[in-house]
Parts: sequence; C-alpha cells; structure tokens
Amino acid sequence: MKKADDAASASKRWYSVPEAAEYLGVSVPTLFRWMKDGQLSFYKVGGSTRFTEEGLDAVIEKTTGSKEAEAAAGRCAACGHCVLVEGRLQGTGRLYFHPEKTKFWTFQESMVPIRARVCTACGYIQTHADTTKLSRLLPEDDGEEG
Repeated sequence: MKKADDAASASKRWYSVPEAAEYLGVSVPTLFRWMKDGQLSFYKVGGSTRFTEEGLDAVIEKTTGSKEAEAAAGRCAACGHCVLVEGRLQGTGRLYFHPEKTKFWTFQESMVPIRARVCTACGYIQTHADTTKLSRLLPEDDGEEG
C-alpha cells in the first residue's frame, strides 16, 4: 500500500504561488487574499507555499446563464442526443415537487409541476420543474442557493 501512495504523491503536480495565480488567471495579491479568507486550500512545504491542481480547481465556480441552460435542457444529460420526447411521469396521478421551505404567506398551491423528457437513443428520463413558479414560492433569502 505504501508503494501505491508513493506513486500517487510522486505524480501529483505542485504549483508555486506565481504558477497558481497564472493557472487561475488572477493576481498574486488576489491569491493571497483568497488564502487569508480560507477560500483556497494550500500546503506549506518547508518555508514555501504550494497548491494542488484539485485545490485550485475547487475555487472555480460556474454560473450558468439562461441561454446555456435552455440549450442544455434540449439535450440528453446521459448521452447528449438531441431528440427528447416530452411527457409526464405518472403513478397514481401527476408528480409534483414540493419545496421544503416556502414563503409564509402565499395565495397559491406550493406544488411545482414537473415535466419529463425521455431520450429516444438511450431511454434516459430527465425531469424539469417550473422554475418560474418555484422562484415565486421560495423565501427571498433561500432563492439564491445553488
């Protein structure tokens, strides 16, 4: 087991402070601020600071725009095929999503309808909720979570 651990650590790529800043496309002061704020993991090796690629990749966040989300919704999440047949999942009735926390006072039912699409190539079923209704039901402070 020790040989496997040694081989894994020998193949690990370590980044210095300037290399990490270049990898992330930020300035060195920004890198130090992220380290100080606890947003970026780092290692101390002797007197030097080092980063792993996994640690650097962890600070990268993606925000998906509505156009990209619409394009992705039209493709199968499993195989990428673009022919999806729309329908609904059915058990003893329609399926709905009910968020755990909703606004205290609401004059509408808190059940959010979902639609389903099945990929004709692989049979994968994708479900999509009515995000417009969902956003009206969520309290203001919980609506930003991802």
